[in-house]
Amino acid sequence: MKNVKKITRALTFILLLSTGFLFAQDRAINANQLPRTAKNFIAGNFKGIAVGSVIEDREIYGVDEYKVYLSNGTKIEFDSKGNWKEVDGKHQKLPYGFIPAGIRNYVAKSFPNTYVIKIEKERWSYKAELSNGVDLKFDKDGNFNRIDD
Repeated sequence: MKNVKKITRALTFILLLSTGFLFAQDRAINANQLPRTAKNFIAGNFKGIAVGSVIEDREIYGVDEYKVYLSNGTKIEFDSKGNWKEVDGKHQKLPYGFIPAGIRNYVAKSFPNTYVIKIEKERWSYKAELSNGVDLKFDKDGNFNRIDD
């Protein structure tokens, strides 16, 4: 009897896990299907750079995020509402228009011959990677916190 219960529990767990994977899927979409906020972000900051592909990351409860790959190699992650979460230039200089002024100013003053190649917006902070390999942490207002290891 104990073995039957264990087997039933194991099968139920496997069934629930596999059902979650069926509903949580990535799928390719057209760039026109992105939220307006994301489309405006791309048009305003990456003018003249074509969108190569867009992946919609769906979870059981709906869209979790969008991953946009530009023709120049840049990868942009957006949340479900189209707000940017991460921009990775793949070692290329990122446009500064969307980067908070505090971060731009700190980088220009403290690391004059470098530029931001990747930036991540976290809940309470920002993380920026510079062209020289240095990772910097900033608070939500763009004030420098520390060099990140």
